Amino acid sequence: MLKIGMIGLDTTHCPAFTDLLNNEKNPHYIKGGKIVAAYPGGSPDFELSISRVGSITRQLEENYNVKMTGSPEEVAEQTDAILLTSVDGRVHLEQFKRIVPYGKPIYIDKPLACTSADARQIFELAQQYNVPVSSSSSLRFSEELQQAAMEKGSIIGADTYGPMKIEPPLPGLFWYGIHSVEMLFTVMGAGCEQVSCTVNHDHDVIVGKWADGRIGTVRGNRTGNNQFGALVHRSSGTAFVDCQKGTKPHYASLLEEVMKMFLTGEPPVGMEESMELIRFIEAANESRQTGKTVQLGERMARH
Repeated sequence: MLKIGMIGLDTTHCPAFTDLLNNEKNPHYIKGGKIVAAYPGGSPDFELSISRVGSITRQLEENYNVKMTGSPEEVAEQTDAILLTSVDGRVHLEQFKRIVPYGKPIYIDKPLACTSADARQIFELAQQYNVPVSSSSSLRFSEELQQAAMEKGSIIGADTYGPMKIEPPLPGLFWYGIHSVEMLFTVMGAGCEQVSCTVNHDHDVIVGKWADGRIGTVRGNRTGNNQFGALVHRSSGTAFVDCQKGTKPHYASLLEEVMKMFLTGEPPVGMEESMELIRFIEAANESRQTGKTVQLGERMARH
């Protein structure tokens, strides 16, 4: 039974993950580890972060007997594996630097980082300390999306969609935009070369061109429609994917893959794809400001 730590108690993911691991009566209970220690954290300049810390801390203490610590380092000292759940992607690199020397496997909740430079530093540190690391949106592990991605026949393109609220101080699409981008990469894989974005008050439409000529799009909306879905195109036809369907919560499917990494050391999402995904969002943010097409390789090469 792995002793698992949690850093950053400022997202609804924290009680959801803890219940899946610590509550044997949960219908989707995941065996193999329990949350035993946590560091509350929180970002003072981000209302959706700091306003949640107190209530989530109490939930974990009172309902699951999780021990609170005074620092990320204390969590790393007391546990075998770590969930870095801070909702503010801007702080992930700094927190990661503090815990990676302890050599424990680490899952970083979305977004991995809010710049491609930070993402690269995280993976360089992971390689330096030989620490398994992975990051993902739970939408990647939607049962319907996984099934559509694995069906026979080569994928020639994809269109994904979902809610895309902007939430300062996180940059642009790094708040909810990452979910639909993660869905696109689940289907298309890595290899995107350039990104352009068309934006207005209600919508973003992002177009990515892959090196092999395939085109993938992401439609984000701010009109109250909170549905996630996709169209997966093959030469034999197009499949519609309703990501709200499935028998298992996305969080449970994600956490099952994270637990496999904790036990085997094999990340469910590769380093190169994770870094490219962050660069894709960074480029989309740039394009939505300038209206220009942005080459992904330029920034990745500089860092």
